[in-house]
Amino acid sequence: MSLLSRITAPPARHDVARLVATLLTHQQGARRHAPQTLPGSVPRPVGATALPTGPTGLGTSAARVAARKALRPVDAGEAVPGAPGVSRVSGASDVSGAPGGRRGSGVPELYCPPALRDDPALAREVNDRLVAWADETGIYDGRLDRVRAADFGRLMMLAHPDSDDPDRLLAAGKCALAEWATDDYYCDDETVGSRPELLGSHLGLAYAALDPAHLPARYAPAWEEEMSEDPVRVALRSGLEHLSRYAEPSQIARLRHEVAVLFVGYEQEGSWRSRGRMPGVREYLAHRQINSFLPCIALTDVVGGYALPASVYAEPRVRRAVTMAATAATLVNDLYSMTKEHDSSGVEFNLPVVIAAEEGCSLHEAVERSAEIHDELVIAFETEAAALALAGPPELRRFLAGVWAWLGGNREWHAGSPRYNGA
Repeated sequence: MSLLSRITAPPARHDVARLVATLLTHQQGARRHAPQTLPGSVPRPVGATALPTGPTGLGTSAARVAARKALRPVDAGEAVPGAPGVSRVSGASDVSGAPGGRRGSGVPELYCPPALRDDPALAREVNDRLVAWADETGIYDGRLDRVRAADFGRLMMLAHPDSDDPDRLLAAGKCALAEWATDDYYCDDETVGSRPELLGSHLGLAYAALDPAHLPARYAPAWEEEMSEDPVRVALRSGLEHLSRYAEPSQIARLRHEVAVLFVGYEQEGSWRSRGRMPGVREYLAHRQINSFLPCIALTDVVGGYALPASVYAEPRVRRAVTMAATAATLVNDLYSMTKEHDSSGVEFNLPVVIAAEEGCSLHEAVERSAEIHDELVIAFETEAAALALAGPPELRRFLAGVWAWLGGNREWHAGSPRYNGA
């Protein structure tokens, strides 16, 4: 299910969803926080200790705790004003505002940096422009109130704190909304034409809006007319054209690649739906790496007004770090989406549901395990990215710091959105 479908679904009524809605709301004074800025992303003072060496990657985070604490500008035990988080506290089943967190949760706080800024005026400006653009392209016709309520302009403002240019933020927002509309129109929402047997054909045509097909003259006019008749294709093309005002060709090529991979993820989920099949946890986590926020995160440097060289972005260690961050950001959406009812069209796929199905545990336990997986990914990204930032060029340091900021903005948007927290 797409991001917009998830956040515009009615509030959930089942106990686990209400638990998640309560536990994942923004709160002050939580016990554990990621640092506001990525260690190593700023020049190291003369005489500072280099990043300690040691094991890296998933499953080795415990061995790197000392290194992380030594490098953090904010102590792990400090309460960061405005930082989101949920405390791990066992006890009675009631909810309390007691210091240190909410009692009875059984859910570990999510390890995630705080948002670096909150500019409501800028968010409103971007959101107003984004809704107007959606109206022009025809996506979500008759449902623009849902687009406005989702407040994607706020997401762009929070996730890209190194730009206060509403037009750059709008360009990124257009691309994101067009990608999510692709999911709704072709994968999830039968009321706007979604049909499983046509998914591959629809996605192929959608990709042609991003990477134009060059047909012989005899066929070109009719092809162009066909492309312009579909609002999703119009939106995808329009978003890329706007982004091209700011992006270099290599950055546009990067986005095309990430969207193509995203479309593979749409196909994968479509196959689960058409067969009524629940994937295993390993398959689902691999899926969440490709069906993720990665196309949005990939625009970090475009919005920031600089360019990360293509060869650096493609370097395996950089790719590993960025994809782990994208997966973690998308698991945040998985957790928050549990505060909404699933539609009647079939099973909704999210990590807690998949874990519960495979391991035979309760959804409550599956939510806790999902939060642990999220944290492991974020900690792995933090450590890997800090090491890369210390050794890499300035553009890489800025890009990785921007990805870290994206994680914080994404979490803050989910935590503050009334569409998630009104249950």
